[in-house]
Amino acid sequence: MLLTVAVIGPAHALKGEVRLEIRTDDPDGRLAPGVVLPTEPAERGPLTVSRLRFDGQRWFAAFEEAPDRTAAEALRGTALLVDTDSEDADDEDDESWYLHELVGLTAVLAGSDGAGAGDSDDAASRTVLGEVVDLEEGVAQDRLVIRTPDGEEVAAPFVEEIVPQIDPEAGTVLIDPPGGLFPGLGEAEEVH
Repeated sequence: MLLTVAVIGPAHALKGEVRLEIRTDDPDGRLAPGVVLPTEPAERGPLTVSRLRFDGQRWFAAFEEAPDRTAAEALRGTALLVDTDSEDADDEDDESWYLHELVGLTAVLAGSDGAGAGDSDDAASRTVLGEVVDLEEGVAQDRLVIRTPDGEEVAAPFVEEIVPQIDPEAGTVLIDPPGGLFPGLGEAEEVH
């Protein structure tokens, strides 16, 4: 599957450098010099990264196929892609998730009958908290955005203590929320 790692922005300076809108948590690895990336639209690529730099606020890159400002400006709006199917097999042990893998999963309360006990046949007795609709990036940790049956959106910290299990085959994500995180579930915990 092809996923977007960056979108090319405006040209910067005269030697073909462009500003990038980063969509990956590993720009140094995904966009390292020498990496060849497919593009969307496909007719603008593939592009070979020749330079990558971070100025403390923004990322900039240059490509072998765009040696000057005019060629770089023509790339504006191009999505740089990575093929996740060709990634190393050892990545399967990695606990990272892509947005498309999470959106649409049913959030189920941990400890409700059948949930977490390995008994997927008893799905009717599970307490459904809602549906995963987004994944927000955070400074300390990301947050799963869950839309409750009442239409309210709850941002649950995406950490193992609160999200102990994700089962894409069953279409569920197990949630063990602290009191007060979801409306009507326990009392908010006091800070001492």
